[in-house]
Amino acid sequence: MRDCLPTMSAALSMLKVLLGALLLAALGAGAARAQVTAVDDTGRTIRLDHPARRIVSLAPHITEQLYAAGAGAYLVGAVEYSDFPPEARRIPRVGDSSAIDVERLLSLKPDLVVAWSQGNPDRQLEQLLSVGLRVYFSQPHTLEDIGSSLERLGALAGTGRAAGEAARSFRERVRNLRERYAGREPVTVFYQIWNRPLYTVSGQQIISDVIRLCGGRNIFAGLAVLAPAVTKEAVLKADPAVIVAAGTGGERPQWLDEWKQWPELQAVRFDNLYVADADLLHRHGPRIAEGAQRLCEALDAARARKSRR
Repeated sequence: MRDCLPTMSAALSMLKVLLGALLLAALGAGAARAQVTAVDDTGRTIRLDHPARRIVSLAPHITEQLYAAGAGAYLVGAVEYSDFPPEARRIPRVGDSSAIDVERLLSLKPDLVVAWSQGNPDRQLEQLLSVGLRVYFSQPHTLEDIGSSLERLGALAGTGRAAGEAARSFRERVRNLRERYAGREPVTVFYQIWNRPLYTVSGQQIISDVIRLCGGRNIFAGLAVLAPAVTKEAVLKADPAVIVAAGTGGERPQWLDEWKQWPELQAVRFDNLYVADADLLHRHGPRIAEGAQRLCEALDAARARKSRR
């Protein structure tokens, strides 16, 4: 019997070693599962050791996307005009999109910053990267980009299920609009962001993708800059069938009716001067589907007016 004791002791020791190894392997597997990654809109891969729990948003459209992706509870900072959904108004502010309060942002100790690559100041974004913050850059150019953005933000926040449902719902709404307006008679469109100077959008801007969805043709789609300044002479020469002006909350800007000075314009002759809700179309979040539906209805009405005259 005594001869068996060393053997049993050795077996117990080996069992402890084996259990320890299994425990470490399990912990390692858990850590591997906890790590999350996503590729942002500039092609950079963002890696986090665990799902983000302290997120700062640097644009109103990003705030909307994060809420839609199920990550609103993890927002600890946002910029001015982050007012949708209503609970976003209570989030502490870190400046605005064009002037970030870096000191305030750093005090919030974020584990993820979601930045607007072509809207936030480059110098301040470089400063955030230089101190080691994980920065995801957002810049959707097409409607499809919004669906994938929701999914990627959901991956980083560990809210993949909610983000996936939001992305599916958004894509379905866009697909329905595409099917409804496919094959409609094309109409030329001038989309006016502002009047002095006269700003519009190029074909690379997501608003132009919405115009295409509705069967419209952006008269300045070929310009290289996302939001180029143009001249009235260039608009008159292009002679668009429709002019759409952006208004906050859908309010009609006074300067839209200035085009009535040129009755020879198709848009004026057919009374095709429309207003778009800038809060819906200018923010690259899921609500752009609602803005797209309204714009499609406006362009359809413009087709009808043009055909009657």
